[in-house]
Amino acid sequence: MFDHVVFGVSDYAASKAFYLKVLEPIGMVVVAEGPLGIEMSADGKCSLCLFPTEEKPAHLHLAFVAENRQQVEAFHRAALQAGARDNGAPGLRPNYSGRYYAAFVIDPDGHNIEVVCHEAEG
Repeated sequence: MFDHVVFGVSDYAASKAFYLKVLEPIGMVVVAEGPLGIEMSADGKCSLCLFPTEEKPAHLHLAFVAENRQQVEAFHRAALQAGARDNGAPGLRPNYSGRYYAAFVIDPDGHNIEVVCHEAEG
């Protein structure tokens, strides 16, 4: 578990809108925003922070926890509607485990964003 993840984005407005839309299904909301960027959290403990930069960061793989499979599916729909590129439709990933249900998309900067549910169906 992480406390926070911070990374730079090339188009701050586009990335802010993207992450707010695609992470809404798992409860992520803005907890702070200022000159240094935006902080989002679903639980007030772990946060995702974005800041504008002209540097070209290496590609990231960020995986967020969903409480159920419906949240995974809602994330994937929201991400595609927000302009993300599909990188793996919602479904079981038996090569990881028998209950690993996830979806993957590529964000505006080329980062691989995943939402995963480890709970059994139902």
